[in-house]
Amino acid sequence: MEPDHPELSLVRQCELLGLARSSSYYTSVRDDAYNDRLRRLLDEAYTRRPYYGVARMTRRLREQGHAVNPKRVRRLLRELGLVAIYPKPRLSLAGQAPRRFPYLLGGLAIVRPDQVWSTDITYVRLGRGFVYLTAILDWFSRYVVAWEVSLNLETDFCLRALDRALAVKRPEIFNSDQGSQFTSAEFTGRLEAARVSISWDGKGRAYDNIFVERLWRSVKYEEVYLKEYPDVGTAERSLGAYFDFYNHERFHQSLGYATPVQVYCGQVQGVGGRARTPTGLFSGGASPTRQPRALLEPRKETPNNLPRVMKSIA
Repeated sequence: MEPDHPELSLVRQCELLGLARSSSYYTSVRDDAYNDRLRRLLDEAYTRRPYYGVARMTRRLREQGHAVNPKRVRRLLRELGLVAIYPKPRLSLAGQAPRRFPYLLGGLAIVRPDQVWSTDITYVRLGRGFVYLTAILDWFSRYVVAWEVSLNLETDFCLRALDRALAVKRPEIFNSDQGSQFTSAEFTGRLEAARVSISWDGKGRAYDNIFVERLWRSVKYEEVYLKEYPDVGTAERSLGAYFDFYNHERFHQSLGYATPVQVYCGQVQGVGGRARTPTGLFSGGASPTRQPRALLEPRKETPNNLPRVMKSIA
């Protein structure tokens, strides 16, 4: 519509377009702030109850006083990249990909660093809007090898994280879900060029990538939900500080109260011999022995070939 058109009046323009005249005066009311609030509530609910689907999320928001319908909740969940975790029937086939790769971790004992790396994407809220976060995690030590943030879900930021990780170390197996970023020819091509075995989670399997899901829970509850990021730069700096803390200072019960970098670099006695399975349990059915802090070697400076934190913005 051109209100100031020199020859066609608004009435004539509406007639030509087949529109009611009143529609030419309509101005949409943006509700970005309210949608941001709903996204935050959905993100918090999903972190606590990742098996909630659209119906339950809608009911939860309505009980909190928000008059939302399933269509709006579905759209917001899709924008956040959140999908309910539960076993699903084969109602649809996976997206088109040049090649298919099997899930390689079933029954595999994870017994050493760089045996298996895994990756995923999550949503991080801002004061206005949100960004996406991806990380690459070493399964045995829980060490975050690389991470990146982006304003969109394009493949580029996942490739940057992968390139930075492969420039330092190389895993035997790289596991991911079947998201379009990780099934793209660019992503799988880089792994094959590095001679890394590719493993894809099964469709509808909730626990194939459980360690990265646990990482996201820690990031959300220990960092994101405690702060209010006004912009992307602040979020990036704050996440960088958290991942530095997570790798070098945060004690993990599953690691005998060692830090990820201590286990990754072999600085802890008695931890490296315990074999983990993809379910997070220890092989052989034995409970892990907690290591007193006195048995841990003093923290050393990070080796030169292990970057502490890597960050950039799309």
